[in-house]
Amino acid sequence: MSTDEFGGGQTGRDDILVVTTNEVPGREVQRVIGEIFGLTVRSRNLGSQIGAGIKSVFGGELRGLTKTLAETRQQAVERLIDQARERGADAVLAMRYEVSQAEDIGTEVCAYGTAVVLGPPRG
Repeated sequence: MSTDEFGGGQTGRDDILVVTTNEVPGREVQRVIGEIFGLTVRSRNLGSQIGAGIKSVFGGELRGLTKTLAETRQQAVERLIDQARERGADAVLAMRYEVSQAEDIGTEVCAYGTAVVLGPPRG
């Protein structure tokens, strides 16, 4: 498996800047739109669960589950970006993830942050 399967971040959709920082160097926030989020819940794959059970006995990374979580996080970010775009933002500041179990049927991933409109670059 390549590292691309376990990575994250923006995927060529450059109209909305997503950062984990509270500000963007060289840019000023002109308008705060407010909190936005992207949410997804994924059920567990039976094959991954069986593999995870075996790995838990012998040790090692649960690659199937790692890949599923990376894909789930990416989907949550894409939904976050869609929300920002629909509300007229051009950036999301202080983006974070929250991951939790959803009633023992899957994993809930929420990407959230503050939608803003940035001013032109300074300088």
